[in-house]
Amino acid sequence: MIIVLTSEKPIPNETDQINKLFKAGLEILHLRKPTFTIDGYRSLLDQIENKFHNRIMTHQFPELTQEYELRGIHLQEQARIDLEDALEVTVKVYNNKGFSVTSSFHSKEDIIASKGDFEYVLLSPVFGSISKAGYEGKGFDVNELSQTIIGMGGINETTLQKTYDLGFKGVGVLGGVWNTEDSLDSFVKIKEANDQVKKGY
Repeated sequence: MIIVLTSEKPIPNETDQINKLFKAGLEILHLRKPTFTIDGYRSLLDQIENKFHNRIMTHQFPELTQEYELRGIHLQEQARIDLEDALEVTVKVYNNKGFSVTSSFHSKEDIIASKGDFEYVLLSPVFGSISKAGYEGKGFDVNELSQTIIGMGGINETTLQKTYDLGFKGVGVLGGVWNTEDSLDSFVKIKEANDQVKKGY
């Protein structure tokens, strides 16, 4: 599984690039724009082809899941912590409506302790981050964990094999796509390398 997270900052012709990524085989896009209003999110979603909306997880404004028939909501770490005892019920409510719920973590211990029944979780940073300078990788080994864990941080075609060797079920990519000269070309290279690596599992 390959997940692409949007850049936090606006990118020229971003929705055109996103549509091209979906057409090239992107399974899931995480829409993450911390500085955007709900109308900013709507403006992006309006420009992404409707047939791809069911592959989009939103990091903010959960009401957009129903408005645009999105795949579901992603609870960032602080949002998950803030829910406290309401976490389990919140996840069930969205699941019962047909939406997926995922979350972000930065330690294995927190994944083990969490009471949320997430479709998958993002764990970072596995390797030194491409998009965040000084964000050093921790080389998490998750082979003993039963949850579906997606590795993030420093993911590109050269680190895929090691990511799966560490027990991750998929990869999340941000800088490996958006911090390159050609986002589509970079994604295609990662996808082709990912397909080759997955054949061995």
